[in-house]
Amino acid sequence: MEAQVAQCAERLCRQEKEIKFLTAEIDRLKNFQSSDVSPSLEGLREENAKLKYRLNILQKSLREERNKAEPSKSMININSHLQEIFGMAIKSAYPELENPPLLVTPSQQPRFGDYQCNSAMSITQILLKTKEQKVSPREIADQIARNIPDNECVEKVEIAGPGFINVHLKKDFVSRQLSNMLVNGVQPPAIGERKKVVVDFSSPNIAKEMHVGHLRSTIIGDSMCRLFEFVGYDVLRLNHLGDWGTQFGMLIAHLQDKFPDYLTVSPPIGDLQAFYKESKRRFDTEEEFKKHAYQCVVLLQSKNPDFLKAWKLICDVSRKEFQKIYDCLDITLKERGESYYQDMMADIVKEFEERGFVQVDDGRKIVFVPGCSIPLTIVKSDGGFTYDTSDLAALKQRLFEEKADIIIYVVDSGQAVHLQTVFAAGQMIGWYDPKVTRITHAAFGVVLGEDKKKFKTRSGDTVRLIDLLEEGLKRSMDKLTEKERDKVLSPEELKAAQTSVAFGCIKYADLSHNRINDYIFSFDKMLDDRGNTAAYLLYAFTRIRSIARLANIDDGTLQKAARTTEIILNHEKEWKLGKCILRFPEILQKILDDLLLHTLCDYLYELATTFTEFYDNCYCVEKDRQTGKIVNVNMWRMLLCEATAAVMAKGFDILGIKPVQKM
Repeated sequence: MEAQVAQCAERLCRQEKEIKFLTAEIDRLKNFQSSDVSPSLEGLREENAKLKYRLNILQKSLREERNKAEPSKSMININSHLQEIFGMAIKSAYPELENPPLLVTPSQQPRFGDYQCNSAMSITQILLKTKEQKVSPREIADQIARNIPDNECVEKVEIAGPGFINVHLKKDFVSRQLSNMLVNGVQPPAIGERKKVVVDFSSPNIAKEMHVGHLRSTIIGDSMCRLFEFVGYDVLRLNHLGDWGTQFGMLIAHLQDKFPDYLTVSPPIGDLQAFYKESKRRFDTEEEFKKHAYQCVVLLQSKNPDFLKAWKLICDVSRKEFQKIYDCLDITLKERGESYYQDMMADIVKEFEERGFVQVDDGRKIVFVPGCSIPLTIVKSDGGFTYDTSDLAALKQRLFEEKADIIIYVVDSGQAVHLQTVFAAGQMIGWYDPKVTRITHAAFGVVLGEDKKKFKTRSGDTVRLIDLLEEGLKRSMDKLTEKERDKVLSPEELKAAQTSVAFGCIKYADLSHNRINDYIFSFDKMLDDRGNTAAYLLYAFTRIRSIARLANIDDGTLQKAARTTEIILNHEKEWKLGKCILRFPEILQKILDDLLLHTLCDYLYELATTFTEFYDNCYCVEKDRQTGKIVNVNMWRMLLCEATAAVMAKGFDILGIKPVQKM
């Protein structure tokens, strides 16, 4: 198999070289003006036609080779496929254009076809500016349309308005793609080589409880990881815990005073938040305690075994509390706190010093980064390291040891200036090239209460995340009981539905908003089963799954039908649903590019509402009106139901939402 792949790759390379040569040859013949030998115009046209014919044959062969090389189980990104087709058409029509604009989008209205290519207007401007040729967009659109190569997906094109090219897909192409998806499962689109991705998210502080502010980073980061994992990337989910620093001095000092035998008897610290507040109060009011706390920091940083044990005890108490939340939300993380990078920091400072980037300012060592307004402080006046130093150390470790191709920091918008300065410093010192390695701050806004102010308790305290999740469970059960689901579901099914709705709604309410914006937290809105909410989508999903069950059609029958039954798309609602299902890969590609997960939520809502239109207009199961007995099952429509549910299930999985079969 490897030998075949190598042969295929070699042939692809040869053919692509010949295509480039032939394209240049066509260009030369087009621009032929004079030479020592003057062939007739007819001779030139004949030669030109032959070259174009050979070029089209080679392009077709190239596409066939690519199809053989790519795994057939992958879902096709139809938008990308059309861009490839129109790219070839534009290259054939205007071979002299370097990187011509490719604008292909789904049509908003059925009368404008299924997709639109809107490149003609941009090409008009390019020809006018670079060649001083005045050509109408409609004429350019006509030239593009004439040069569309043979392909499996375009039925016809129409030129509309000033130069829009309306694209109509072949029904048998869409039907085949749906059948492939049902046979192979919902597979990711082919997206090229496997990459190493590091996602830094959640990142609470030891000895402090996770609050509503940690909710967004945790949910958004987990969903991004799920998407990268689905498309086949190697993902490292990092929890950059705040587990080092001066606050541990006061915590250890307080631990020694309160539980002097902590080295031999495990201290019963139940409420670490209260323990932290007590130590902070003493630190602010007792001078002797403050001095002792500073001594503890020094001994901890020098890795005194007794003080390291105290530090680990405190970290373990926090870890257990964090894990309760991660278990609730089904979040997996690899802990790698600030302490992990401590031994690397001296080398970071040395590297910046040796490169001449360090300045001394009032005893501090600082680094000015071009284009950044605030310098990085890499050594404090007392000789200690800072967050800037640990973040630089973390960045370098991820680049050189993890060998990451993509690094994403899911951190609130307030850290934007700091992170951009750290990234710019890494680039300045030559750790990475942004054209090769993608480093992104996936920023997000704050969570607001219904009064549009920062979300807090009635007493003005920050909302504890564990309290929020417990309230979600209570409200979810109230909603299910109100709808009398407790009367039709078994206790186990009711419990599963409660958890699915509670945590699904909390996650979806966050992910369905553009992460860059602030969003208003409202249990009433997120538990509403109308509109773009998890409650609506989860109910819709269970209804779709129940169609086959109520018609006594099992999974085996559906799998057999997927291989043998043609999916008919003659009704306009069947056609609309089929196309909507197949847009899933292009939605995923968009999110891989911009990391905005609300696009997936919008798509799932559109898919659910498109399914409702289909189900209301197309009988899947026909029953006798008198007896209610099933008289006919339209199996191709049952397959459309199954395809819709399969894509919704995968969408839920990427969002970290667990649907249930009964609700």
